[in-house]
Amino acid sequence: MSDEPRVHYETREDGQIGVVSMARVRYRNALSPQMMRDIESALAEANADPDVRVIILRGEGPSFSAGHDLGSPDVGDRELANQAKMAEKYNANRALDPDPLLRFRAVPKPTIAMVHGHCIYAAWMLASAMDLVFAADDAQFLATNFQYFSVPWDLGARRAKHLLFENRFITGAEAHELGFVQAVYPPDQLEAETIAYALRVAEMDPFQLQMIKHSINQMQEIQGYTAHIMSSHSDRMVRGANEIPVTGEQTEGSGRRLYLNVERARSRGQ
Repeated sequence: MSDEPRVHYETREDGQIGVVSMARVRYRNALSPQMMRDIESALAEANADPDVRVIILRGEGPSFSAGHDLGSPDVGDRELANQAKMAEKYNANRALDPDPLLRFRAVPKPTIAMVHGHCIYAAWMLASAMDLVFAADDAQFLATNFQYFSVPWDLGARRAKHLLFENRFITGAEAHELGFVQAVYPPDQLEAETIAYALRVAEMDPFQLQMIKHSINQMQEIQGYTAHIMSSHSDRMVRGANEIPVTGEQTEGSGRRLYLNVERARSRGQ
């Protein structure tokens, strides 16, 4: 197994901006348990640094993230994991998705997901756990009723149904129209514009920013945000227990595991 880091962390702009970069380029920044732990460690480092005012989460290479890791060396024998008892699967999945994502959402400092390329399923969840999402106008987003089911909160109930019933990709521009993305830019301007916004935020009083974030998150908690996330996680585990196959092997012989619903969405185009 490679010893290369899964996540790079650095500070920019005289230490005011913490930048967390997913670095599993070979695997399109697939979100393995190890990757999620490394992201959490980097977020914790940024949060503990008194000079850091804003945190940006990005992906290196051609994509933000292709979603859950379906077959890299990080995840080992998936067939063996699939044979585990439901209690084991439930607890492992909760530890992979809802629990850390709720912690990411609660990081006291402002966080921004900077999305380019693909942002599929678990990557949508990860982006949703940040406070804001900035995207390239041609980014590709794909949502479903995943384990951290934030989509109704991200889009509103009817827009969520309209999108999820159809199972299709949306561009960064459409994600902006739907309200998931707060700003869109041409790919070659995305990073500069995100940094520029982060610097404007960094001029604010850090405690005021913390209280703004806490108050808005608390509004959602009163409406039932976490209770809904955990209830939907249980629903998703029931969905995963059915007998309809969700993954398959690529027929060309590369051995890369395909997520069948992703391929169906890809075939629909825009």
